[in-house]
Amino acid sequence: MRPLDHLLQNNRQWSLATREEHPDFFLQLSEQQSPDYLWIGCADSRVPANQIVNLLPGELFVHRNVANVVVHTDLNCLSVLQYAVEILKVKHIIVCGHYGCGGVQAALENSQLGLIDNWLRHIQDVRDKHHTLLDLFAQKERTDLLCELNVLEQVIHVCQTTIVRDAWRRGQSLSVNGWVYGLRDGLVHDLGVSISGPEEISEIYHSALTNIAQRDTE
Repeated sequence: MRPLDHLLQNNRQWSLATREEHPDFFLQLSEQQSPDYLWIGCADSRVPANQIVNLLPGELFVHRNVANVVVHTDLNCLSVLQYAVEILKVKHIIVCGHYGCGGVQAALENSQLGLIDNWLRHIQDVRDKHHTLLDLFAQKERTDLLCELNVLEQVIHVCQTTIVRDAWRRGQSLSVNGWVYGLRDGLVHDLGVSISGPEEISEIYHSALTNIAQRDTE
């Protein structure tokens, strides 16, 4: 038996079971995708986007990278974003991090991992920007706190792209949201960040920071 044969067998079983339950599922799926949501998440194998929110294939457009970072020079991410907004006309963009993120922890601790250190520099920029707030919390809490702060900053980065700003300028209905997923309980934590226009960015951003800062730091 070849190393990947069991995955091919799993695929056949899944395809058969799906067609037995919904005979036209793959035919309909092959003809069109019309998701309302773009998910920008972490590449971590423990964070399967569709399953977390119980959506079927075709209902969620997905971009994933290490630690769910949105960089204005990342043509991969920007291409996904443009296609989702301008072609698919998604109504909601969700930036979803997760507690216990290894990339975030490595950035927090200045771990030396090789090439990826250059990518994690973006999260270290978030760490350095909010170092005063992070210092208020116990060391064991800082990784999860930085996960939240990273999501918040990436939401703002999405809002600052020409793609999203042009969509708002056209009057397109589009919200950008920030979530964090819990590996230990499978629940999504809504950071209370949902931005539907450029005039909302500053107020919602500072409100989210205030909510984080007012937590019990003992």
